[in-house]
Amino acid sequence: MTIAYDGTHYGGWQIQSNTLSIQEVIEQVLFRLTQQQIPTIVSGRTDAGVHANGQVAHFESEKSISLKSLNSLLPPDIRILSLEEVDPSFHARFSVKEKIYRYHFCTSRVQSPFERGYTLHCLYPLNREEITSASTHFIGTHDFTSFANELDPRRDPVKTLFELSLIPTSSGFTLKFRGNGFLYKMVRNITGTLIDIGRGKLSEKCIPELLALKSRHKLSTTAPPHGLFLDSVVY
Repeated sequence: MTIAYDGTHYGGWQIQSNTLSIQEVIEQVLFRLTQQQIPTIVSGRTDAGVHANGQVAHFESEKSISLKSLNSLLPPDIRILSLEEVDPSFHARFSVKEKIYRYHFCTSRVQSPFERGYTLHCLYPLNREEITSASTHFIGTHDFTSFANELDPRRDPVKTLFELSLIPTSSGFTLKFRGNGFLYKMVRNITGTLIDIGRGKLSEKCIPELLALKSRHKLSTTAPPHGLFLDSVVY
């Protein structure tokens, strides 16, 4: 399944006991269609309030399920964009080669109400040249422990970031992250650090120091979730 969702009203992808999740809603629909408990495996969980244009998950079912039947039972803020049969060796998480995230900024004095839930409105000036220069320090293979929250000891903190670019938009700009994997809140923590650098609160010289520290205790601001989209997953 390739899935798009508005994460505003959900506690993220993963099933939780105290809030409604994207995974729970989709698995409830799968149960209604098959009368079987069908677990879904996702490329990687997204946080509460984070959106997706191209999340990918897989499941196993002996019963035929159509794209139309899935979407007819899902709420309008979750849509299955495509549904296809794959080789049994495919794994939504372990077969991933790249993921692309985008974080959207509005730097206009007045933010359009149609961007409100999907872009971070920055009323303070941001130096785009400083952000672009600082972004280069993250590109490459690094231990990103300092930019992760609640690091899972079973997960390798060494990730490769192929691209971190600033792309101008009509109302501001977008940060594009392309890498082979991301740790919990890594994109939002890097974004928060770049915001502080763009505001002049931090120097880009702090980035190599933070990476070498391998501790999140001196972490900068975490950017809010609503500006972040999981754009696509490459296999």
